[in-house]
Amino acid sequence: MSETAADKGVRPPIVAIVGHIDHGKSTLLDYIRKTNVVEAEAGGITQHLSAYEAVHKNTTGEHHITFLDTPGHEAFKAMRSRGLEVADVAILAVSAEDGVKTQTVETLKLIAEAKIPYIVALTKIDKPDANVEKAKMSLLEHGVYLEGLGGNIPYVAISSKTGVGVPELLDLILLAAELEGVSADPAAPPNGVVIDAYADSKRGTTATLLVKNGTLKSGQFVVAGGTWSPVRIMENFLGKSINQALPGMPVCVVGFSALPAAGTQFTVAHSKKEAEAEALANTQPHVRAHMPAAVPAPAALDAAEAQSEEPAPHLVLPIVIKTDVAGMGDAIMHELRKLPQSDQLEIHVALQGVGPISENDVKLVGGGKTPGIIIGFNVKADAAVREAAERHGVVIGMFDVIYKLGEWLGKEFEARRPKVRTEERTAAAKVLKYFSGGKGKVVLGGRVEEGTLALGEEVYIFRRDLKLGVGTITNLQAQKKEVKHVEVGAEFGAQIKTAVEPAPGDKLEAHAIVFK
Repeated sequence: MSETAADKGVRPPIVAIVGHIDHGKSTLLDYIRKTNVVEAEAGGITQHLSAYEAVHKNTTGEHHITFLDTPGHEAFKAMRSRGLEVADVAILAVSAEDGVKTQTVETLKLIAEAKIPYIVALTKIDKPDANVEKAKMSLLEHGVYLEGLGGNIPYVAISSKTGVGVPELLDLILLAAELEGVSADPAAPPNGVVIDAYADSKRGTTATLLVKNGTLKSGQFVVAGGTWSPVRIMENFLGKSINQALPGMPVCVVGFSALPAAGTQFTVAHSKKEAEAEALANTQPHVRAHMPAAVPAPAALDAAEAQSEEPAPHLVLPIVIKTDVAGMGDAIMHELRKLPQSDQLEIHVALQGVGPISENDVKLVGGGKTPGIIIGFNVKADAAVREAAERHGVVIGMFDVIYKLGEWLGKEFEARRPKVRTEERTAAAKVLKYFSGGKGKVVLGGRVEEGTLALGEEVYIFRRDLKLGVGTITNLQAQKKEVKHVEVGAEFGAQIKTAVEPAPGDKLEAHAIVFK
């Protein structure tokens, strides 16, 4: 941004690009910035909230715009929410192929909570299946009243491949920012917000900051919650060293005393002593990552099954989460909360941190009754760590795409969940006629009313709700032929080894032992 613009108090609008997964958010930003962001993202999904600057030239001159690219996957709700809280204007990307989808609806709620104006970008209009009118109707059905359709929400149909509509979209952003009165005072004490933070093993703890007001300069000290950092190493979004950051600029500052929480407001102190004192005074309670205790499953077995059930032991599964940036932990916690509740297995997040997986992480989850799990996202684990994990029976899962993590977690959880031994009814039959009995055997006729009755099965014999006894089917016939099983609805004759004498109207039930 030029000094002239800064002197006038003009601040680049901060824009959050939001929407459903794979609706063209990163591709749009990629076109605007003329860089290759999308291919660098694992799985084609934006994993972190990132901040970038762009310049838009129109008839009124050069205009700077700061963009926040937020993930669209459902696990990243916290990141989307943070991006909208920081932004002045939102761009809601809606694919002209798909129209409104699940995360579109969720994002609309977040935009309403943030109370900021938004513009709808109907993306992918160059695709063969694009249908702009249908996409507009889907928005209308969800209460988004576009201009020309009875409302005042501006929209633009765009193609990030050809660039059609993108200049008009940028003009609308500038207009929305002007109407909102977006401004800043470069001479004011600098402040802003922490976008994200991560631990760099070579350089130190690093945070991405967005300057909202004032000018952040080298030699100052940033205070964010209970953490602080000298402004010695400061880089713009391209990774180039800079000495000052004007309002609206995203920057990386290296050297924080600890990881500042994403979304924390930052201010500036003028000395190390002052910064340490302010950080100490900021009462920021430490919130331990944890999962709520497991809730007993609501399903109940019937009386006959309940009597045969053996309760499984209650186990606690310890988990360590290690990520490259602090904000990613929220997304992983979201995936953990999606796991089915169980009264046999409780999940406990023993540690949620940033940086490579260490041997201490392994020891933390490897000493209990149930060896734990370590989740690594965009981090490394050296050979010594992997050997320690093998010794302790700890499983390490390494990921760079969130949906693969979710699938893996489900399988690991189910494999560790203690199983309950129980009986399930597999067949039921009604006794129609009693033929003969003696020497511990009876011959009867019946009809299968549920499931499949099989030769050799053990059956319970019921008279109304009273269990008379147990027997084994030693011979089974249907239509005067010996058979191995009889399906539901069919009549049969059977010889049953039992001490009980059944009567017409009694019930036969076959059960199987299962572990769930």
